[in-house]
Amino acid sequence: MTKKQSWTADRIPDQTGRVFVVTGATSGLGLATTRALARRGGRVILAVRDEERGRAVVEGLVTEEGSLDARLLDVRRLDLADLDSVRAFAARLHEEHRHLDVLVNNAGVMAPPRTLSAQGHELQFATNHLGHFALTGLLLDLLAAGRDPRVVTVSSINHRQGRLRFDDLDGEHGYAPMAFYNQSKLANAVFGREFHRRLTGAGSPVRSVLAHPGYTATSLQTRDTRGLTRLVFGRIGNPLLAQSPERGALPQLYAATGPDVAGGEFIGPDGPAELRGAPTRVRLSDAAADADTGRRLWEVSEGLTGVRFPLVTAS
Repeated sequence: MTKKQSWTADRIPDQTGRVFVVTGATSGLGLATTRALARRGGRVILAVRDEERGRAVVEGLVTEEGSLDARLLDVRRLDLADLDSVRAFAARLHEEHRHLDVLVNNAGVMAPPRTLSAQGHELQFATNHLGHFALTGLLLDLLAAGRDPRVVTVSSINHRQGRLRFDDLDGEHGYAPMAFYNQSKLANAVFGREFHRRLTGAGSPVRSVLAHPGYTATSLQTRDTRGLTRLVFGRIGNPLLAQSPERGALPQLYAATGPDVAGGEFIGPDGPAELRGAPTRVRLSDAAADADTGRRLWEVSEGLTGVRFPLVTAS
């Protein structure tokens, strides 16, 4: 894929009749993604922890946009940190839909104090990776029935600083908030590439694509972070360096809708250090692209979630 210097959300093809699931859709990148897809006629399922807030977001979008059809926006509860919630969400979608076209694995938490999920896993690894891993596997049959089906998993430039601590994924023997955030973003990248390998090996029509938003001003840097991390990112970095969520969402929007996007690609900003800019193909770290690491993380994730992907075999 060549550089897309002039590509903006206005160039998204018509999405009428397509069904999208966007996790973390009430703010930041998820909200910008939802708005852009609905503007082009896509039906968007907003997968959110707080349904009341989700409905308020939908009301706000309809009011702001004027011509936006409220019937294109459905709110469903999903807590990615709780695998029981993930299973309940997937079961409801199976009751309501015969197919899905695109899943955007967007939601995330960043650098909170060490916290454990409902199933006892470190919160960032549980939310950012395990929840999305399980969700993807549980929805894969619906996606396989979709039109030009894709799974877009949102990683980060921070994945290049990450290390998978297979002997201490939950931080029991040493926890640093940003290091474990970086681990979760590396896990996203490893998952997206390994998923691509397995889809290709199985001859599946589904494409696995990775994206990252560069440095984007969202509540992620201030909602969960504490102390120096909140100061550096939220109070200093965001006002001086960050781009808007509308700009930051362009790579994942391109990954979800671009006609020339191939499975296994990583889409990010084209500017210096990939901090901002128009969507283009960018490089995965060697660790993220390593097939042995991919197989190991996949097996660990299956064990921790109890989810096995249908019709997908190792290449």
